[in-house]
Amino acid sequence: MKRVYVNEEWCLGCHLCEYNCAFANSHLPDMALALKGKPIYPRIHVEEGERISYAVSCRHCEDPLCVKSCIAGALSKDGEVIEVDQDKCVGCLTCVLVCPYGALAPNENGVMQKCELCLENAGGQPACVIGCPNKAIVYEERGAVE
Repeated sequence: MKRVYVNEEWCLGCHLCEYNCAFANSHLPDMALALKGKPIYPRIHVEEGERISYAVSCRHCEDPLCVKSCIAGALSKDGEVIEVDQDKCVGCLTCVLVCPYGALAPNENGVMQKCELCLENAGGQPACVIGCPNKAIVYEERGAVE
């Protein structure tokens, strides 16, 4: 399965992946209209250390703890992609606690969201990959994850 991977040595910590993600998921036609002067709620986030920066997003685990632990049944695995039914989510944060990668976070309404690979948004590649100026984020097939 193709997944989003990060090459930490190339990550500049610029946060453009976060802005491109938030814009792609805003469903608005203009980035300035969607994001200017507003808090953003990306489905990927950049962690910064003293010597390294890297983007964190869902790994779409084969045996996902988040899906197993969701008390509302809001998380499900559709094929190889883990999806959130935001209408079912009760915001209990259990999925946040059990995810070993820190890939889930609440949106502006307290409902969980996570990377769903831009299946509805970007044609062929996730928005974070397209918007990364240094090509630190890639969308490709690799060996088994977990």
